[in-house]
Parts: sequence; C-alpha cells; structure tokens
Amino acid sequence: MVYAYMRQVPEFPHLTRQQSDVLSFSLKKELKIDKEVVEYATKNLALDERGDFEAFLQTMQEENTVVVSSLYILSDKAEELIKVITCMLSHSVNLWIVDSEMLMNKETRMAEIFPLLNALRKEEKAKTNQIGRPKGSKSSSKFDVYRGEVVSLLSKGVSVSAIARELGVTRSSLKDYIESRGIKELVEGSWIEMNESLGKKGMDNVVLICPFEEARKIKERKVS
Repeated sequence: MVYAYMRQVPEFPHLTRQQSDVLSFSLKKELKIDKEVVEYATKNLALDERGDFEAFLQTMQEENTVVVSSLYILSDKAEELIKVITCMLSHSVNLWIVDSEMLMNKETRMAEIFPLLNALRKEEKAKTNQIGRPKGSKSSSKFDVYRGEVVSLLSKGVSVSAIARELGVTRSSLKDYIESRGIKELVEGSWIEMNESLGKKGMDNVVLICPFEEARKIKERKVS
C-alpha cells in the first residue's frame, strides 16, 4: 500500500501544492498512490494532540510506503520528527521525501538523516530568536551547549546525578532541563544516538520500537 500523506495547517504549503508535488514525484518514480491521507487543523498542533495521525502511524504495516512533499510536513519539530520516523521504521515502512528525493528506510545511513534534522533544529532556533516568541516555544538554556553530550550519556544509562557531577551543575537544574526538553522520552523512544560515531552505520542491528505504542502499553499497565 502506497500512501500520499498531506497536512493542511496555517503557514504550511497548500494541499494542492503538496498533492501536485507528490503526484509528479510518484509518476517520476513509477509509484502508484493507493490512498491519500489528509490531516486538517486550524493550528500547528503538538504531536501528542494529533490523535488521528498517531492512529494512522500505528496502522502501518511492513512494506507500506508513505510519500510526503517535505519531511517537515510530518512535523516541523526535530524531536517529534524522530519519534515519527522511529515509528515508521519500526513497522518497516518506506518513507519517500519528495523535495530531497530521499528514500528513508531501515537501510538508510545516519549520515543521510542528520543534515535533515539539523536543518529543522536551525529553523526552530531561528523561530525562538524572533521578537515575540511563539507561545509554547522553549527559551534558550545554558544547558543547550551540552545537549548532545547529555543525550549520549543518558542513552548509555548514565544517571542524571552522574551527568550533573560531570558537567559541574546541580542535579535539580539539569533534571528540569531534561524534562522541559523531553530528552528522556527522546532517548527512550529514539533509534538515533546523537553522536557522529554512528554516522556510517545503518539500522539493521538496531531494535526499533514505536514510541507511541510503547507509551500506550505503559498507560495500559498503569490502568490495570
């Protein structure tokens, strides 16, 4: 099954533009679009508020293909995008990004993905530096320069207390930063470790777990 996924929210390209780009690309690549999936919203909602999209991700089956006009159509926030990609790849889904003509799957090298995520992070940073910062966006923090190191250490199982001692900061302030940026969820749900040593490796030796399904299982265990 080949899906064309489009998303209509303010400041995103109009649906007709997205559809045109996807259809032109599919003809070029000889992909037959079986179904168009369109997500409408009056504002750019956070990922955890997009219930229909999450449900769509969890219906994905092995060898399904999703085509989007641009990677940020899935989400314009890097941390959210990592979760979306993780879920797709955990179901062995092929993801085509039209504007970069890139196919993303389990064989994709990390070196190919980092530039796309870094570009999104730069856009996020530019938005936070605008006068009249958008509601809900995060202000800069003294810990931002240590972000990569914090993610790497957490992924290796190093405790927050040990990381705080290594950085020479208080545990409480570091803990607040980790929680406010969703870093713990990023580490637990991500197939990407934020260090260049993985730049040449594929994903064939990585166990992929859809973070949405994992979150649902945790909720169900708490209820029972």
